Amino acid sequence: MAGQKVQRQTGVALWRQIADRIRTSINHGDFDDTGMVPPETVLALQFGVNRHTVRSALAALAQEGIVRAVQGRGTLIERKERLNFPISRRTRFSQGIGDQAREARGILLSVIDEAADAEVARWLQLKSGARVVRLETIGKADNRPVSRATNWFPADRFADIAEVYRDTGSITKAFRELGVPDYVRMTTEITAAHADEGDLADLELSPGAIIMTTRALNTDLAGIPVQYSITRFAADRVQFTIEN
Repeated sequence: MAGQKVQRQTGVALWRQIADRIRTSINHGDFDDTGMVPPETVLALQFGVNRHTVRSALAALAQEGIVRAVQGRGTLIERKERLNFPISRRTRFSQGIGDQAREARGILLSVIDEAADAEVARWLQLKSGARVVRLETIGKADNRPVSRATNWFPADRFADIAEVYRDTGSITKAFRELGVPDYVRMTTEITAAHADEGDLADLELSPGAIIMTTRALNTDLAGIPVQYSITRFAADRVQFTIEN
């Protein structure tokens, strides 16, 4: 919690570590009695840093819409609940976040044309070695990283999906432009683990953070696989609701 000193020389900025811990404390209801984040001087002492570092952490949380500075009072908690992400027959990132955020969008990090390994081929019902398009993406809500995904698509149907996704920031819109007007979620597997170094950087987390990982298969309405994805979610920012 907030009383623990931050870890130096980890590759994660001190202000980011502090922001993550304050966010976690808010989610746990640690400040519900006051509705306020402790004063900067108190936080600086607890974390073992100067007030400027604490101020940077609070500024980042304010940009996310979690807290708000109130003149003469301190820092007011604006939002403490996790984003609710429904998993259903029609799971969509932007639609799932819905009105919980002003903007939800996917960012394309990289695209690779590769041969499907045994796992990818099994999920997509392809022959091992068949060509697939792999997209590495980040899902953001109000400019805050929420998820980091690796997505595979059969190359014979979706050779141009990277270009369309880069323009739209949406898998759903990309599918629509490429001739798949609707698709459904067939399988979702969920596990939890500590974030690795890549997830810490991409999701802007502190060392020791927990992520929830989903392995999911989407098919078109004829039941033909169109997307296999492995997605890592920041556990302190998202909760899943399973809808039948």
